[in-house]
Amino acid sequence: MGIYEVVMEEITVYTGLSPAAFFTIAGMMVVVYRYVTGMFVAPEDYNKPPVVSSANSELVNKYFNPTTATTPTSIQVGDMTEQELRGYDGSDPNKPLLMAIKAQIYDVSSSRNFYGPGGPYAMFAGRDASRALALLSFKPQDINGNIEGLGPDELQILQDWEDKFVEKYLKVGRLLNPDPVPQPTQETKQT
Repeated sequence: MGIYEVVMEEITVYTGLSPAAFFTIAGMMVVVYRYVTGMFVAPEDYNKPPVVSSANSELVNKYFNPTTATTPTSIQVGDMTEQELRGYDGSDPNKPLLMAIKAQIYDVSSSRNFYGPGGPYAMFAGRDASRALALLSFKPQDINGNIEGLGPDELQILQDWEDKFVEKYLKVGRLLNPDPVPQPTQETKQT
């Protein structure tokens, strides 16, 4: 008896399957194993951009190739008024995308898909969104820096948002108090 016959007989005795069924199942297990393990990424490769076969794809280069992406480099803008901040709302792709929380300005250009035009949080770009973030609101009247009248829970929510921004985005400036709106005086009321 040759080695082939011994192996085939042992497969049948040990598994209860015919050799053809055993090798079919074994082959399928290898295919499934390779497929499933191919869905996962090794930790050292996690932050690398994916390998793309079509190097000329403009869409792929825009979103996955950091060397050709059109995201402008971050700049320090320093102190600015709320009116000046509105110029950084994403409408000009050559300017960074800025947003303020508690009068601290952050460069959110790296999350242009969220804060840029068409993104779910685009209404916050170029604005101080402190009140809206604290209230978890998308109402236009809440998109401002006024945190007066907020309760302790809302202030904690705002602090959580600020902590996330400090961790994720570069602080590039400070929002100055806008020029106070002249209040009517007794003399102007009478005229």
